[in-house]
Amino acid sequence: MSSLIDIQTQIEKLQKQAADIKSREFDKTVQEIRDKMQAFGITVKDLQSPKGRGASRRAGSKAVAGKKAARKTVKPGAATVAPKYKGPEGELWSGRGLTPRWLAAQIEQGHSKDEFLIAAH
Repeated sequence: MSSLIDIQTQIEKLQKQAADIKSREFDKTVQEIRDKMQAFGITVKDLQSPKGRGASRRAGSKAVAGKKAARKTVKPGAATVAPKYKGPEGELWSGRGLTPRWLAAQIEQGHSKDEFLIAAH
């Protein structure tokens, strides 16, 4: 049976081996990440954004730093739907798809969805 000192020595030796392996693999992994970032046009700013990846990046276009990304392009033949709801900060929603965060937050605060209807509807 091994003594406590023998086991602690083995632990130290294994921890050193693990650190060496991690060091070697770390450099290789960082290089692989850099290569993929370059191939996909990903920047550090993209990695730091809350969403992680922007629609403009997925579409293959380059977003201008410091400016909001342009709205998605409409497919030919697709009809544009007029907004049906307007939020307190000027946010617009057609009433289609998932309820936007701004409206969900207002509803949680006790407001009615109808309060945000645009008068033309």
